[in-house]
Amino acid sequence: MNAWELLGETRTPDGSDMSLTARAGEFVIRVSGKTLMSSRQHGSEEVLAEAACKGLRTSPEARVLVGGLGMGFTVRATLDLLAPGATVTVAELVPAVVDWNRGPLGPLADHPLADDRTKVRVEDVSITLREHVNHFNAILLDVDNGPTAFTTDANNALYENDGVAAAHAALKHDGTLAVWSAWDDRKFEHRLRFHGFDLEVVTARSRSKKGGAHHVIFVGRKSPTSGR
Repeated sequence: MNAWELLGETRTPDGSDMSLTARAGEFVIRVSGKTLMSSRQHGSEEVLAEAACKGLRTSPEARVLVGGLGMGFTVRATLDLLAPGATVTVAELVPAVVDWNRGPLGPLADHPLADDRTKVRVEDVSITLREHVNHFNAILLDVDNGPTAFTTDANNALYENDGVAAAHAALKHDGTLAVWSAWDDRKFEHRLRFHGFDLEVVTARSRSKKGGAHHVIFVGRKSPTSGR
Protein backbone atom coordinates (compact mmCIF):
# COMPACT_ATOMS: atom_id res chain seq x y z
CA MET A 1 0.00 0.00 0.00
CA ASN A 2 1.25 3.46 -0.88
CA ALA A 3 2.31 5.71 1.98
CA TRP A 4 0.52 9.00 2.69
CA GLU A 5 2.33 11.99 1.17
CA LEU A 6 2.48 15.11 3.33
CA LEU A 7 1.49 18.12 1.19
CA GLY A 8 1.20 20.76 3.90
CA GLU A 9 1.01 21.35 7.61
CA THR A 10 0.03 24.21 9.89
CA ARG A 11 -1.46 24.93 13.31
CA THR A 12 -5.01 25.86 14.20
CA PRO A 13 -5.57 29.00 16.31
CA ASP A 14 -5.60 26.93 19.50
CA GLY A 15 -2.27 25.30 18.63
CA SER A 16 -3.43 21.92 17.27
CA ASP A 17 -1.48 20.37 14.39
CA MET A 18 -3.30 20.35 11.04
CA SER A 19 -2.02 18.53 7.97
CA LEU A 20 -2.94 17.89 4.34
CA THR A 21 -1.98 14.46 3.02
CA ALA A 22 -2.64 12.51 -0.17
CA ARG A 23 -2.58 8.88 -1.27
CA ALA A 24 -3.87 7.17 -4.41
CA GLY A 25 -5.98 10.15 -5.46
CA GLU A 26 -7.52 10.75 -2.03
CA PHE A 27 -6.81 13.93 -0.04
CA VAL A 28 -7.28 14.05 3.73
CA ILE A 29 -7.09 16.96 6.19
CA ARG A 30 -6.26 15.85 9.73
CA VAL A 31 -6.24 17.69 13.04
CA SER A 32 -4.05 16.25 15.81
CA GLY A 33 -3.78 13.07 13.76
CA LYS A 34 -7.57 12.58 13.44
CA THR A 35 -9.35 12.82 10.10
CA LEU A 36 -11.37 16.01 9.74
CA MET A 37 -12.36 15.53 6.09
CA SER A 38 -11.65 13.36 3.05
CA SER A 39 -12.01 14.19 -0.63
CA ARG A 40 -13.96 10.95 -1.11
CA GLN A 41 -16.82 12.05 1.14
CA HIS A 42 -18.57 15.26 0.13
CA GLY A 43 -22.11 14.29 -0.81
CA SER A 44 -23.64 15.94 2.24
CA GLU A 45 -21.89 19.22 1.42
CA GLU A 46 -23.81 19.29 -1.86
CA VAL A 47 -27.06 18.73 0.06
CA LEU A 48 -26.08 21.63 2.33
CA ALA A 49 -25.75 23.97 -0.65
CA GLU A 50 -29.03 22.83 -2.16
CA ALA A 51 -30.88 23.33 1.13
CA ALA A 52 -29.61 26.88 1.48
CA CYS A 53 -29.68 28.09 -2.11
CA LYS A 54 -32.48 26.29 -3.93
CA GLY A 55 -34.63 29.43 -3.85
CA LEU A 56 -31.87 31.67 -5.21
CA ARG A 57 -31.31 30.20 -8.68
CA THR A 58 -33.07 33.09 -10.40
CA SER A 59 -31.90 35.84 -8.04
CA PRO A 60 -29.47 37.95 -10.10
CA GLU A 61 -27.65 39.51 -7.13
CA ALA A 62 -27.89 36.88 -4.40
CA ARG A 63 -25.46 37.25 -1.50
CA VAL A 64 -24.34 34.03 0.15
CA LEU A 65 -21.91 33.39 2.99
CA VAL A 66 -20.04 30.09 3.31
CA GLY A 67 -18.40 29.63 6.68
CA GLY A 68 -15.59 27.08 6.40
CA LEU A 69 -13.73 26.42 3.13
CA GLY A 70 -12.70 22.80 3.69
CA MET A 71 -11.74 21.25 0.36
CA GLY A 72 -13.90 23.63 -1.65
CA PHE A 73 -16.82 21.27 -2.33
CA THR A 74 -19.41 23.36 -0.48
CA VAL A 75 -18.31 26.53 -2.27
CA ARG A 76 -18.40 24.80 -5.66
CA ALA A 77 -21.86 23.36 -5.06
CA THR A 78 -23.06 26.81 -3.99
CA LEU A 79 -21.63 28.52 -7.06
CA ASP A 80 -23.26 25.97 -9.34
CA LEU A 81 -26.67 26.92 -7.93
CA LEU A 82 -26.33 30.68 -8.34
CA ALA A 83 -26.66 33.22 -11.15
CA PRO A 84 -23.67 35.01 -12.73
CA GLY A 85 -24.29 38.19 -10.73
CA ALA A 86 -24.27 36.50 -7.32
CA THR A 87 -21.59 36.93 -4.65
CA VAL A 88 -20.28 34.11 -2.47
CA THR A 89 -18.27 35.27 0.53
CA VAL A 90 -16.08 32.55 2.03
CA ALA A 91 -14.86 32.97 5.62
CA GLU A 92 -11.99 30.63 6.51
CA LEU A 93 -10.13 30.84 9.80
CA VAL A 94 -6.94 28.96 8.83
CA PRO A 95 -4.82 30.71 6.16
CA ALA A 96 -3.15 27.47 5.07
CA VAL A 97 -6.52 25.98 4.10
CA VAL A 98 -6.98 28.86 1.65
CA ASP A 99 -3.48 28.25 0.27
CA TRP A 100 -4.16 24.52 -0.14
CA ASN A 101 -7.36 25.30 -2.06
CA ARG A 102 -5.43 27.54 -4.38
CA GLY A 103 -2.84 24.80 -4.77
CA PRO A 104 -3.20 20.99 -4.64
CA LEU A 105 -6.88 20.95 -3.62
CA GLY A 106 -8.00 23.35 -6.35
CA PRO A 107 -8.80 20.78 -9.08
CA LEU A 108 -10.98 18.66 -6.77
CA ALA A 109 -13.91 21.09 -6.94
CA ASP A 110 -12.94 22.81 -10.20
CA HIS A 111 -11.14 25.76 -8.60
CA PRO A 112 -14.03 27.53 -6.82
CA LEU A 113 -11.74 30.27 -5.49
CA ALA A 114 -10.88 31.28 -9.06
CA ASP A 115 -14.53 32.10 -9.78
CA ASP A 116 -15.10 35.86 -10.02
CA ARG A 117 -18.15 35.54 -7.77
CA THR A 118 -16.06 34.23 -4.84
CA LYS A 119 -14.71 36.62 -2.22
CA VAL A 120 -12.39 35.16 0.45
CA ARG A 121 -12.08 36.55 3.97
CA VAL A 122 -9.40 34.93 6.13
CA GLU A 123 -11.09 35.37 9.48
CA ASP A 124 -13.45 33.82 12.00
CA VAL A 125 -16.89 33.58 10.38
CA SER A 126 -18.35 35.10 13.56
CA ILE A 127 -16.64 38.35 12.61
CA THR A 128 -18.10 38.20 9.11
CA LEU A 129 -21.59 37.68 10.53
CA ARG A 130 -21.40 40.62 12.91
CA GLU A 131 -20.11 42.96 10.21
CA HIS A 132 -22.95 42.17 7.78
CA VAL A 133 -26.31 42.77 9.44
CA ASN A 134 -29.34 42.11 7.19
CA HIS A 135 -26.99 41.35 4.30
CA PHE A 136 -27.07 37.70 3.19
CA ASN A 137 -29.79 35.75 1.40
CA ALA A 138 -28.26 32.50 2.65
CA ILE A 139 -25.63 31.43 5.15
CA LEU A 140 -23.97 28.01 5.00
CA LEU A 141 -21.96 26.93 8.03
CA ASP A 142 -19.65 24.01 7.33
CA VAL A 143 -17.34 24.77 10.23
CA ASP A 144 -15.72 22.01 12.25
CA ASN A 145 -17.89 18.90 12.80
CA GLY A 146 -20.99 20.89 13.68
CA PRO A 147 -22.26 22.19 17.02
CA THR A 148 -19.57 20.25 18.91
CA ALA A 149 -16.16 21.65 17.95
CA PHE A 150 -13.45 19.33 16.64
CA THR A 151 -10.83 21.58 15.07
CA THR A 152 -10.65 24.34 17.68
CA ASP A 153 -12.61 25.06 20.84
CA ALA A 154 -13.17 28.64 19.64
CA ASN A 155 -15.69 27.27 17.12
CA ASN A 156 -18.09 26.38 19.93
CA ALA A 157 -19.15 30.02 20.25
CA LEU A 158 -20.53 29.99 16.71
CA TYR A 159 -23.22 27.52 17.76
CA GLU A 160 -24.08 29.05 21.12
CA ASN A 161 -26.76 31.69 21.64
CA ASP A 162 -24.63 34.66 20.57
CA GLY A 163 -23.49 32.91 17.40
CA VAL A 164 -27.00 31.83 16.37
CA ALA A 165 -28.31 35.34 17.08
CA ALA A 166 -25.55 36.83 14.91
CA ALA A 167 -26.44 34.49 12.04
CA HIS A 168 -30.11 35.42 12.33
CA ALA A 169 -29.27 39.14 12.28
CA ALA A 170 -26.95 38.75 9.27
CA LEU A 171 -29.73 37.27 7.13
CA LYS A 172 -32.21 39.24 5.10
CA HIS A 173 -35.82 38.99 6.25
CA ASP A 174 -36.53 35.80 4.25
CA GLY A 175 -33.03 34.29 4.34
CA THR A 176 -31.92 30.75 5.06
CA LEU A 177 -29.33 29.37 7.46
CA ALA A 178 -28.02 25.86 6.71
CA VAL A 179 -25.65 24.19 9.17
CA TRP A 180 -23.72 20.99 8.45
CA SER A 181 -23.18 18.52 11.28
CA ALA A 182 -21.73 15.05 11.66
CA TRP A 183 -24.62 14.16 14.00
CA ASP A 184 -27.98 15.34 15.31
CA ASP A 185 -28.10 17.77 18.22
CA ARG A 186 -31.45 18.42 19.90
CA LYS A 187 -30.14 21.29 22.03
CA PHE A 188 -28.95 23.06 18.89
CA GLU A 189 -32.36 22.50 17.28
CA HIS A 190 -34.06 24.16 20.26
CA ARG A 191 -31.57 27.02 20.13
CA LEU A 192 -32.31 27.71 16.47
CA ARG A 193 -36.05 27.78 17.12
CA PHE A 194 -35.62 30.03 20.13
CA HIS A 195 -33.80 32.61 18.02
CA GLY A 196 -36.56 32.84 15.42
CA PHE A 197 -35.84 30.15 12.83
CA ASP A 198 -38.45 27.87 11.29
CA LEU A 199 -36.44 24.65 11.39
CA GLU A 200 -36.18 21.60 9.16
CA VAL A 201 -33.67 18.82 9.84
CA VAL A 202 -32.39 17.00 6.75
CA THR A 203 -30.25 13.85 6.69
CA ALA A 204 -27.67 13.23 3.97
CA ARG A 205 -25.11 10.56 3.15
CA SER A 206 -21.44 11.45 3.06
CA ARG A 207 -20.96 9.76 -0.32
CA SER A 208 -24.23 10.92 -1.86
CA LYS A 209 -26.00 7.97 -3.55
CA LYS A 210 -23.04 5.69 -2.82
CA GLY A 211 -23.78 5.60 0.90
CA GLY A 212 -21.33 6.46 3.63
CA ALA A 213 -22.00 7.99 7.02
CA HIS A 214 -25.26 9.77 7.82
CA HIS A 215 -24.82 13.51 8.32
CA VAL A 216 -27.32 16.15 9.40
CA ILE A 217 -28.22 19.50 7.85
CA PHE A 218 -30.07 21.99 10.08
CA VAL A 219 -32.07 24.29 7.78
CA GLY A 220 -33.44 27.42 9.43
CA ARG A 221 -35.72 29.82 7.57
CA LYS A 222 -35.87 33.38 8.87
CA SER A 223 -39.52 34.36 8.91
CA PRO A 224 -40.34 37.68 7.22
CA THR A 225 -42.26 38.60 10.37
CA SER A 226 -39.53 37.57 12.79
CA GLY A 227 -38.87 40.28 15.32
CA ARG A 228 -35.71 38.82 16.85
